[in-house]
Amino acid sequence: MRGDASSSEDVSLGSCAIAVMAKASRAGRTKTRLVPPLTFDEAAAFNTAFVKDVAANMAAADCAATGRVVAGYMAFGPPGSERFFRDILPASIGLIEAWHPNFGDCLFTAVERLLALGHGSAVVLNSDSPTLPTALLVETAEVLARPGDRAVLGPSTDGGYYLLGLKEPHRRLFQDVAWSTELVSRQTLDRAAEIGLAVHVLPSWYDVDDIAALRLLRSELCDGISFAPALTPHHATHARKLFNVLLRETDLAQRLAGETGARDSDDFAGSFIQSAAE
Repeated sequence: MRGDASSSEDVSLGSCAIAVMAKASRAGRTKTRLVPPLTFDEAAAFNTAFVKDVAANMAAADCAATGRVVAGYMAFGPPGSERFFRDILPASIGLIEAWHPNFGDCLFTAVERLLALGHGSAVVLNSDSPTLPTALLVETAEVLARPGDRAVLGPSTDGGYYLLGLKEPHRRLFQDVAWSTELVSRQTLDRAAEIGLAVHVLPSWYDVDDIAALRLLRSELCDGISFAPALTPHHATHARKLFNVLLRETDLAQRLAGETGARDSDDFAGSFIQSAAE
């Protein structure tokens, strides 16, 4: 599928569209909950790495899925940041602007737009889970390809969800939800029950949005310690490369360990971040 989301001429009938809820990287504006132990520049660099890794995961799911095409998109913000995504992503990734004060409206806009383009199902996916197993994306596409209306929910360990897939634009699923709290997944299931919508629930996964999750990601990528041994995590090569550079060239290991006296690396990490991004 071509990257121009304004045209549906290349949309395959019955295809599953996945839109990553993504924010353009900007130091001091993205992944700020990871500061500290990261610096603002490092947090922005991880945001970029995550976006690239999730895009690669969608491409892997497209190759692995049977009988349906998986089409990748970025539901992005803020407005005017198209160039950032065009510069770092392949042309096959479509762009959909989805920027509203209420996060539920952002999600619903993405779902509605994907279905309006002619896709058989629409999935909104977070940008904070770079090692999410590709098999879960494939499972989502295959469940949504079955006859009858249904939803797919991927709960996060923090009470939110990393993925929601739909065949119809059910606005009720995005109403009266306490976004950014541990209630999101439960309330979404409650809304589905209200409207009689069947929900297929995937295994839980984690979002990288605090220091504990960042340490967990490092363990997965650098030490081979699996979050869920029964599942094969996505390789997340961009995040892995960034970790390796920062662990080698800065005091990130000490900062992750919470050691006192760890040096603020804003003054010397920039060149290493740049080399990791290339």
